Amino acid sequence: MSTDERLDGRGPAPATEVDDLLAAQWPDARCELDFTSPFELLVATVLSAQTTDVRVNAVTPELFRRWPGPTDLAGAGQAELEEVLHPLGFFRAKATSLRGLAAALVADHGGRVPADLDALVRLPGVGRKTANVVLGNAFDVPGITVDTHVGRLARRLGWSTSKDAVKVEREIAALVPEERWTMLCHRLIFHGRRVCHARTPACGACVLAELCPSYGAGVTDPEAAQELVRRPDRGA
Repeated sequence: MSTDERLDGRGPAPATEVDDLLAAQWPDARCELDFTSPFELLVATVLSAQTTDVRVNAVTPELFRRWPGPTDLAGAGQAELEEVLHPLGFFRAKATSLRGLAAALVADHGGRVPADLDALVRLPGVGRKTANVVLGNAFDVPGITVDTHVGRLARRLGWSTSKDAVKVEREIAALVPEERWTMLCHRLIFHGRRVCHARTPACGACVLAELCPSYGAGVTDPEAAQELVRRPDRGA
């Protein structure tokens, strides 16, 4: 089958089959933010906006050494917190956001991170994406995290035509059983970071090539495509 035939004629890729193939391709898929508690994951996820997980992981050890819990972080000095967060960019806004988030945890939840979507999204700086990351990885509550990678792959796989994260979340949820939600998102993110890049996807090195309706949008030559595959240790 030619590239043109695939691009023009293939319907949406079967979601459970995609998940199975990605599970075999990326057996170590996981949340790539380092954390030891729901609080640490919540903070790290908020910080990950507009930066990489690698950079966040480089900053959070010092952050949590100085302010290990919500009460400590709520009382952090703005200037000192900005200094620690400076490598991430947008450090002033992020420092203000973290102090507000920590204060809300203390005031409204006794210093504990709630294991409830509605309660999480009411916290300052927490949207559905962050809430679902926390629910799925800290509390084992299934959730669909629509970040830039998940949204992009959902459109390329024919699962959605929308750029609205909430709509994409609902459309993916309708395609796979609930128990697959969290890990499917990890696998999509792994694949998006390493193979299905935004600008030039490595189609010729993709395990989903036979299923994907967007095959041919990137490099199809196997050797050239393999050169585009990013090593897992580089982060994204």
